[in-house]
Order: sequence, then C-alpha cells, then structure tokens
Amino acid sequence: MNDADSMTRHAIRKGRRLEYLTLAWNLGEAAVAIGAGVFAGSTALLGFGIDSLIESLSGSVLLWRLRHGEKGERREKTARKLVGISLLILAAYVAYEAVESLVQREPPAASYVGIGLAILSVIAMPLLARAKRKVAASLDSRAMHADSRQTDICGYLSAILLIGLGANALLGWWWADPVAGLAMVPIIGKEGIEALRGETCGCHEACCDAESDGT
Repeated sequence: MNDADSMTRHAIRKGRRLEYLTLAWNLGEAAVAIGAGVFAGSTALLGFGIDSLIESLSGSVLLWRLRHGEKGERREKTARKLVGISLLILAAYVAYEAVESLVQREPPAASYVGIGLAILSVIAMPLLARAKRKVAASLDSRAMHADSRQTDICGYLSAILLIGLGANALLGWWWADPVAGLAMVPIIGKEGIEALRGETCGCHEACCDAESDGT
C-alpha cells in the first residue's frame, strides 16, 4: 500500500467517525428537543427535533452507502426520496402549527432546556461541518461535502431556534416561537427538495470503493 492509499483510507476512517458522531448527536438532539418541545408547547423546538430525527436517517443512509459502495446505489436513491418527502411533510406541519399558534395566540412555556440545547448546537455544528469539509476535500467526496452542508443547515436552524426560544423566555415575546418555526419552513423545505432531486447524495467512487473493500 502506497502513501496515497494509506492517507485515503485514514481520511475515510476519520470521515466515518465524524458521521457516527453526527448520528449520535442528532439522535440525542432529537430526543431532547422533541421532549422539551412537547412539554413547552413549542412549535419551533418540536420542528427542530423532528428535523434532527430525519437528518439521523439521512446520515445513516450515507454511512450505509459508503459501506456498500455502488451496490447500495438503488436503495440509497429510494431512501433519499423518503427523506425528502419526510422533510416536505415536516415543513408543512411546522407551517400549519406555527400559523395556528399565531392565530389562536397560544403562548408556549419558556424552555431553558431548549435554549441550552440550541446554544450547544450553535457551537458544535459549525465545528463539525468544518471537520467534514476537510475530509471531503482530501477524498474529493461529494457525499461528505453535501453532508457538511446539511450540518451547516442544522447550525442555521439552531440559531433560529435560539432566537425564538430566547425572545420568548427572556422578553416574553410569545409570538417569537411560532415565528421562528415559520422561519425554519423554507430551510426545511429546501432540504426536502434537494433530497428528492438527489442533490444531497452521491459520493466519489474512490471513497465508496475503499469502504466496500472493508476498510
């Protein structure tokens, strides 16, 4: 094995570790956000949590794709379509709940757990996305680069969530939570459309081939 192959395999292993870390983070984030969102009656927090859950599925697809190489291409496309449809349904749900909350003037309870989660995500997501882009550059992997963009999007959603929850808890602006939910809708919707078009999937053949060899 030459030095180039060794460096490639090392980068692949690092990329897999980053994906596993992302998967674990998203699952934990989803559990906390959905629980806190239901408890507080927060549309933004609940939508954020469900988005994290769907992104966990998306990350699982990427890991599975890298493991099986071209053999998993057809199933990956099917899974991506399901992710895209799920995201579009989520966008419609969040929009409906947010509008209903505004019309009915339903103030959510302050969620300091949600605020803490949003702060952690705002800090962690850009760091994780940057690490993924470094690996993507070394592998010339479109899949990893696309996934880094998804991590960036999670950071954007975290910032929107933090603003909405913070304004509600600290300033008493009850409407900030559903407005934050509405601000998430176009971002989530764009994710869904890109997944359906296949713009968030695909990977460099060298990356897939190395993974399918069992490295």
